[in-house]
Amino acid sequence: MRSIWRGDLSFGLVNVPVKVYSATESHDRTSHQVDAADGARIRYRRVREGTDTEVEFSKIANAYESESGDRVILTKDDLASLPVSKSPEIEILEFVPIDQVDPIYFDKPYYLEPSSKSPKAYVLLAKALETTERLAIANFTLRNKTRLAALRVIDGVMTLQTLLWPDEVRVPDFDFLNSDIEIRDQELDMAASLIETMASDFDPSQFEDTYQVELAKLIEARAGGGEAFPETDEPEGDDDSEVADLLAALRASVKSRGRDVDEEPAEPEPKSTTKKTPSKKTPAKKSAAKKTGAKKTGAKKTAAKSTGAEKTTAKKAAPRRAAG
Repeated sequence: MRSIWRGDLSFGLVNVPVKVYSATESHDRTSHQVDAADGARIRYRRVREGTDTEVEFSKIANAYESESGDRVILTKDDLASLPVSKSPEIEILEFVPIDQVDPIYFDKPYYLEPSSKSPKAYVLLAKALETTERLAIANFTLRNKTRLAALRVIDGVMTLQTLLWPDEVRVPDFDFLNSDIEIRDQELDMAASLIETMASDFDPSQFEDTYQVELAKLIEARAGGGEAFPETDEPEGDDDSEVADLLAALRASVKSRGRDVDEEPAEPEPKSTTKKTPSKKTPAKKSAAKKTGAKKTGAKKTAAKSTGAEKTTAKKAAPRRAAG
């Protein structure tokens, strides 16, 4: 890596000489613009408006508008004369808890390497940051611009993460924020269950830039005169198959991840002052009918037994009367 800046990291009365390196790099494929008709290279020229006269880059200045609306032209020398552009120091302003700096403020990261013969002060500050679990908020100038940054430690290396200025982060102003949206307990519980099924430890090596992978396939296929992605018939979407209910969609998502899901609890019935007739009328009638039937059957059997007994007694008694 090649350092892009060097200076001193100021920590109280302690100065730590450091070199600054860009911590990221682009993996996008390089390209240049051409005419689609024949592939001729397209070039851009800086020309004066209304003419074809090209202007050298060294003679180009910047025009700004003053508060009164006047146009002010500043050259590169004018911008370089700003006092802040001459400071070679990364000044630590304060130390704050890590969770107080929202990631939305993070911009571009830079690695800091100790540039002195003895890196003891560098290592001491890095270990102190890790022990206290705090970020150092720093101010420095890079490429003639004042930057706000958070200093933190990643794998033993102090990393300077530039921060956006407060007025660069927009305040969200959306209509739904003022709406009273009702979330049912079942929906919240099911959403939490889905999150638990997808919980994992972050491992960036598991992910890849699929756009760049497919772009590489397309480039190689076209170079060989073939097609990288043959067209296939996509199944037509069925609007009726879409799950409209949010809770049902969450439940289906949890099931798709191999988790058992309890059936949806019944919605609580609205309270009412009117007395309601018990809903289970039919079973009651059937039960009563069974009991009535049982009684009738029992009665018939008892009657049959009594009749049979009477007939038997009568038959036995008849011979005695004849003998007499």
